Amino acid sequence: MDATEILKSNAAAAAAADAAWVNPRDPAKAVGADGLPLRSRRAPKWADVPNEQWDDWRWQLSNRVNTLEEIGEILELTDDEREGLSADGKFRVDITPYFISLIDPKDPNDPIRRQVIPVGSEQQAFTAMMEDSLGEDRHSPVPGLVHRYPDRVLMLVTTQCASYCRYCTRSRIVGDPTQNFNSKDHEAQLDYLRRTPQVRDVLISGGDGLTLAPKLFEKILRGLRDIPHIEIIRIGSRVPVFMPQRIDDELCEMLAKYHPLWMNLHFNHAQEITPEVSRAVDKLTRAGIPVGNQSVLLAGVNDCVHIMRKLVHKLVENRIRPYYIYQCDLVEGSGHFRTPVGKGLEIIEGLRGHTSGYAVPTYVIDSPGGGGKIPVMPNYLISYSDHKVVLRNYEGYISTYEEPEHYTRHDAAKCVDCRAARPEPGQEGVYGLLAGHQMWIEPKGHAEIHSRGNTEAHRLQDPSKWQPLGIGGAIEGSAGAPLKVLQASAAAQDLPSGTEERPKEGEPTAAAHGELL
Repeated sequence: MDATEILKSNAAAAAAADAAWVNPRDPAKAVGADGLPLRSRRAPKWADVPNEQWDDWRWQLSNRVNTLEEIGEILELTDDEREGLSADGKFRVDITPYFISLIDPKDPNDPIRRQVIPVGSEQQAFTAMMEDSLGEDRHSPVPGLVHRYPDRVLMLVTTQCASYCRYCTRSRIVGDPTQNFNSKDHEAQLDYLRRTPQVRDVLISGGDGLTLAPKLFEKILRGLRDIPHIEIIRIGSRVPVFMPQRIDDELCEMLAKYHPLWMNLHFNHAQEITPEVSRAVDKLTRAGIPVGNQSVLLAGVNDCVHIMRKLVHKLVENRIRPYYIYQCDLVEGSGHFRTPVGKGLEIIEGLRGHTSGYAVPTYVIDSPGGGGKIPVMPNYLISYSDHKVVLRNYEGYISTYEEPEHYTRHDAAKCVDCRAARPEPGQEGVYGLLAGHQMWIEPKGHAEIHSRGNTEAHRLQDPSKWQPLGIGGAIEGSAGAPLKVLQASAAAQDLPSGTEERPKEGEPTAAAHGELL
């Protein structure tokens, strides 16, 4: 064999070895002892079902279990669960064969079990409980469309899910076929979006859009893509959790036609991330779909730093970005799942700095009544002055950050992007104060209360008196004229730079953080 043949032989051997190599850290490539893709546990009830049927998402939907008798064949039910399953007027129960098979039949505290099996305490009322705790229907211009934020909407396309979470925030309509949305509703939603150019982002949810017939779901996506100002489409779904069989090549090819498209999933515990889930998410990401996750903080399921840390690590391992941890909503049926807000803060303390920043979700309270998501986090900012900020890290290490001595403020009047900013009529909020568009925000009825019954302004009530100079009245995106700079006092002008007057005798000296400042 000459040198050329040896080189060819070595190259062929190297190529063969490379082709046979499998990344041992890729969860989507995991195989069992038989060399076949790993499969999760299957309940004995379905042991004889051929894999071809088991892997068919339509079979999974058609064979869901929902009665006490059916579920009792699979799980050793507690008295509390029997009470919940027998209760009149309970929120809908439906569980796919795949998902109920993941539950330990002998463990009443199984974290998956607690999410889908009703218990008697689900029927107990609690203080502040509401049917529509987020006020979604108050912010709905047409049925199924929630327009709470300036530039994005929630589009509910169905009330049906693959399985039903016991803490569902939309239990008022979800699972009820009489409340379902039809093509006429979808067209009304699209019509509103066509005539509302401020909307650039649409989140499709329900129910779960991935339970719809494929042609109907694609019709909705195409309708959105035909609206020029819709930039981003997001899909919120728990189907890949309850029924990963739905994520097949045909679906991924269809979704890829409607980019930019994102998907947010809903895992609450690491035990929900199975080999089947890993392969499903792999298909989504290979179709170019960025995948995120939102969890709900649930007592007895994931109210533990170590459980949540294990979950976010497994999510990132599967290329799923942890996005939100929600405080449990004040919705009917969720009382036994609620934790103190302090538990959520404790979990964030145990994540931030203790693991990759990319694995730390934002902890939010979706404010009751319809105020939207409010981020809640531990306080890392200890104090600040006009030249220094005092901060602490996850270890309790306290440090300072020196502010710049000279900073040329951004001139919004000359900024092309500021002048072209998308308007947010009536919803600028605190940003409007910072941008100089207004100087205060009054609660509704504030002016009427403080008029003290006067119906006409008297001679001292000239509105120009409380019109702040340089604030408001400017074009959108402009900060207006700058305020006059007040002169420092004579005493302050006489002091050398970096010094201040000593406190008079008997006055307190600076506290510890003041010494840093």
